[in-house]
Amino acid sequence: MSKDQITYIVFGVVLLMALLFDLGLLSKKGKTITIKQALYQTLFWVVLALGFGVFMWVYEGPDLALQYISGYLMEWSLSVDNIFVFIVIFSSFAVKEKHYGRILLIGILMAVIFRVIFITVGVALVNQFHEVLYVFGVFLLYTGFKMFTATEDEEFEPHESKVYKFISRIFPLAPHDGNGKLWVMENGKKLYTTLFVVVIMLAFIDLVFALDSIPAIMGISQDKLVIYTSNIFAVLGLRSLFFLLRSAVSKFDYLQQGIAIVLGFIGIKMLAENWVSLLVPDKTVQVIISLGVILVCIAGSIVYSIYTPKKGSPSDVVN
Repeated sequence: MSKDQITYIVFGVVLLMALLFDLGLLSKKGKTITIKQALYQTLFWVVLALGFGVFMWVYEGPDLALQYISGYLMEWSLSVDNIFVFIVIFSSFAVKEKHYGRILLIGILMAVIFRVIFITVGVALVNQFHEVLYVFGVFLLYTGFKMFTATEDEEFEPHESKVYKFISRIFPLAPHDGNGKLWVMENGKKLYTTLFVVVIMLAFIDLVFALDSIPAIMGISQDKLVIYTSNIFAVLGLRSLFFLLRSAVSKFDYLQQGIAIVLGFIGIKMLAENWVSLLVPDKTVQVIISLGVILVCIAGSIVYSIYTPKKGSPSDVVN
């Protein structure tokens, strides 16, 4: 059995135990999550993810471990952007707070399945056609520019989205949450509730974000082990992060710009791969530089947001 196979087994066992622990804490039907519980759960997932990075350092070596940590931080910071959209979706469909935990769990588990498929296809494409990385680089540059220059007027409206219109055409919908159910029987007809719509939208929105995040992490590492593990750890920690940040995330006015700079940096790095290798031949040093850029941009944008709020920013409203 190879080192990678053993690492996958350890990852699977740790993940299964973590999910069982998570299910016992957060996914009970009708349970409202407090900020204190969300903080403990967020710390649990972050410590678990970083602990797995330590395991990789010892077992796989510092190079892959640094790639994993960089990829995890990249995905974790991008997942904050998901939270903005998740908040809008919950508000738009008037989801009751007691249903948040279970609906997020189902949506995020679906997102993990979609991401695994997406990553598998992406890795296969890169292995077959290395030039795809240059396409990813151009895409990240474009995405970073669009994200950096985006205005509040471009805010996502769930009921006007193509996803919602597609769902409403395919499924007969009920105009209520079915008291926590995903579907109900009314007059002998099966109807899908607003909670079903929200679950599908959460999974699809995360898949849209994966169009940015997966090419971004492939700019850091093309190792399948690194890509799978960092993505899954970041996505599974998203639910507790949602509960922790939902009342504060709107205060990070410039976080989007920080993430945009990171995407642009990785896009340039992918396009200039040959020149980067000539200037910095040591792959470990390349990863350390990428890790430093990610940390500086994300932390810097958060600190700048705290001390320089945008003029006219509305007060936070928590449903």
